[in-house]
Amino acid sequence: MLESCAQLIDELGYEGVTTTLIAERAGVAVGSLYQFFPDKRAVVQELTRRNLNRFVETIGERFATAELAHWWDAVDTVIDVYITMHRDVPAFSRLHFGDVVDLRLLDESKDNNAVIADKLVALLGERFPLDGEQLVLPLSVAVEAADAVLNLAFRRDPAGDPQLVAEAKELVRGYLSTRMPDDQPNDTPSPR
Repeated sequence: MLESCAQLIDELGYEGVTTTLIAERAGVAVGSLYQFFPDKRAVVQELTRRNLNRFVETIGERFATAELAHWWDAVDTVIDVYITMHRDVPAFSRLHFGDVVDLRLLDESKDNNAVIADKLVALLGERFPLDGEQLVLPLSVAVEAADAVLNLAFRRDPAGDPQLVAEAKELVRGYLSTRMPDDQPNDTPSPR
């Protein structure tokens, strides 16, 4: 059902999708869909959670296998994973992390980008000797800034305007370099 929902969102957009269409595409009775999901929003919410899990798992895998000498390498990795998902994961380019549906789709107590920032704080804290508490505000700001610039990149080019992707990386690296603890390298190289 989630795959069917994703396909339909790619084809019709969130507003064009109905539970009846999801059930038809999935080859199940609409009553069967309602056994698992009370409405379209709930289906999309689960799809978004699945995408968030995929995002976090992919970043974790890349952190574990890649040569990440500095925190800014991690920034590039996070943005690269986001770009790849935007291009390759059905419905991700339309939903991102659910903002189209509800700014608090992932967690009723905080907005979707705050959920993303919290996940990134945890991932960076596992990989680098960084204090998670010190990262919460800077990563929240970085996620918001990157989200805005990357949205612009995909409005300009369905594959993500490469210049704007580079600008997003530079913006986040530059900002975070002024917020990193003193024991972390802050002389970030430009991606250009």
